[in-house]
Amino acid sequence: MKVLEVAKRAADRAGKCLMDMAGKAEIHTKETSYNLVTEADLEAERLITETIRETFPDHTFLLEEGQSTGTAEADHLWIVDPLDATNNYAHGIPHFSVSIAYAEKGAIQAGVILDPVRDEWFCAERGKGAFMNDKPIHVTKSNSLEESVVGTGFYYDRGKLMEATLNSIHTLFKRNVRGIRRMGSAAIDLCWVANGRFDAFFEYQLAPWDYSAGKLIIEEAGGKCTDREGNLLEIESRSVVVGNPAVHELVLDAVRWTG
Repeated sequence: MKVLEVAKRAADRAGKCLMDMAGKAEIHTKETSYNLVTEADLEAERLITETIRETFPDHTFLLEEGQSTGTAEADHLWIVDPLDATNNYAHGIPHFSVSIAYAEKGAIQAGVILDPVRDEWFCAERGKGAFMNDKPIHVTKSNSLEESVVGTGFYYDRGKLMEATLNSIHTLFKRNVRGIRRMGSAAIDLCWVANGRFDAFFEYQLAPWDYSAGKLIIEEAGGKCTDREGNLLEIESRSVVVGNPAVHELVLDAVRWTG
């Protein structure tokens, strides 16, 4: 699929930019002291959109940093997170990613997530399976919390969302989950569910650019994706619960929240 080739080329340019600017990019705050953006975010996003427009000048974008030009139901929509885990990046923590998804009328058709530190490429096209560095990947076959490692994340909100996340972590521990991990890049977390490093992942507030590519990669790897209430995960959803089919249900039962 041509769009996947273009997505890979754009991610490659962005990943090289992030690595080149690591430790040198100027850091700015958004609404709060813990919601950051760097010069690297902006430059990587510019490179991605420029690369895509070279081939698809009429396509639209849903962007984290720049001006979005399309909506979830657009005929041709690129959903872009140029730097997922800006806080990690700004503090020199070598765990961040580039995420690019392509959708047609609300359905994700292709996705690429690049972990430039490990040089790990996660890619999927609808109906064609999921891959890491060109090798097929699959979700785990675990069917209990006792043998599962679950990833999570915290949104910038320090109120109800934070409390709900902490309460759900407590519930999972009380149900004897094997382990909980908070790594800081939701895009990589989703890929780690797809390739079996995690059994499941949940977060109560995310944006489409955080999960759109990862959703397709997980589904093509045999996993299940919903929001925090158990509804199908769509581009306009705002929360994520994913995992292999068996553990997904167990985690959803523990973390389901309608607040």
